[in-house]
Amino acid sequence: MKRVVLPGLLLALAGCAHEGYLHAPVAEASAVPDPKEDRGVYVGLIQRMQQEGAWYASLAHIGAYRQRYGDSPQLRALQAEALRRTGQTEAAAALYRSLLKGPQAAAAWHGLGLIAASAERPGEAEDALARAVALDPLNVDYLGDLGFHRLREGEGLQARGPLAQAAELAPSDTRAVANLALWTLLHGDASQAEAIMRQAALPEATRSEIYRLAGSLRNARPRTTQARAAQRGVAEAPPAQRSGSITAPASMLQRFGGQPATAQENTP
Repeated sequence: MKRVVLPGLLLALAGCAHEGYLHAPVAEASAVPDPKEDRGVYVGLIQRMQQEGAWYASLAHIGAYRQRYGDSPQLRALQAEALRRTGQTEAAAALYRSLLKGPQAAAAWHGLGLIAASAERPGEAEDALARAVALDPLNVDYLGDLGFHRLREGEGLQARGPLAQAAELAPSDTRAVANLALWTLLHGDASQAEAIMRQAALPEATRSEIYRLAGSLRNARPRTTQARAAQRGVAEAPPAQRSGSITAPASMLQRFGGQPATAQENTP
């Protein structure tokens, strides 16, 4: 089965702080804040580097920060994210596991979930991403990643809730809208997906990526379903039959350019 890496759409489509786009040079990458400045300024610098995709530079500054100010759970979470983004997944996972019982537990579960998803361990990914959402239920990124993981696994009904929550919590968030459009495409409503993308004024490159990923997920899903059915020794209905009756929640349709809700439609 062709691997579809979980962060692909969620990170590249958003065009914000993630892989998939060229980033402007980080002007502050080599600038070390004055020792008299508050340490929060330095953390902000590191966070800004990561938002702009300067993961290696952020690792260097994390080391410098630690020498100057000492360690903290927040710093370890930033380091774990940078390690994950630079392919150092074992080191990242070890750091994430060290954070599971503190104030960064939600971020740690989220990171572990993404690592598991990339390694094709869907059950582990589901558990970790769901724990992240349970700890931080208003985090749109966590909701989007959980929903996308479920989409990727052919679980359209289960994906609807977190994707609907993400879209309604952040209707102007490109990634949330892109995931909503993807969900709609995968459930056979191309006209509604077009309306969502048009309403959000998504750029052409983003729209093309949504269609590309929808095709990839459609092609991957039957093979995934068949493999799991063989492992369980049970028959599975074709994906189109399993998901054909699933419709977008009414409030999502109204907000993103769809038809008015009917009495039979339910919001999540």
